[in-house]
Amino acid sequence: MTLRKYNYRRKLPHLQKDSKPLFVSFRTHRSWKLPPMLRDIVLECCLYQHEKSIRLHAAVVMPEHVHLLLSALKDANGESYSIPEIMQSIKSVSAHKINRVAGRTGKVWQTESFDHVVCTSREFEAKVTYIAENPLMRRLVNSASAYRWLWLDSEEFYW
Repeated sequence: MTLRKYNYRRKLPHLQKDSKPLFVSFRTHRSWKLPPMLRDIVLECCLYQHEKSIRLHAAVVMPEHVHLLLSALKDANGESYSIPEIMQSIKSVSAHKINRVAGRTGKVWQTESFDHVVCTSREFEAKVTYIAENPLMRRLVNSASAYRWLWLDSEEFYW
């Protein structure tokens, strides 16, 4: 098992364990509230990476932030995709699409993201629950299943 630390000129250290899932959160620049059509784009970009660079376990796109629970997959050289690679692929592509569709320019996402290595099955379940209940806590819907920007992997996760 490899433990990597990524600083990549940011304020927060980023740790990654090859065999452990990551809980990742990132916010819009200046807490910009994404309208529904733009949240569709963000979820689409997250799902596009599923089974390419990540195994996505759960995702929720809120009006001004995103939570992901993911596991990094391995590239052609057998190395796990890094947090910077994963976040670049999601945030950059979604930002370009959002700006094109919205007819705007400029930053969409804050540069920094928060990530946390999930070490136990209990913590994994807690993160899935947190992601699923996020729209409920914000009173955006009355049931998690009613929130169209929530995605939960239907396959069981094996530790």
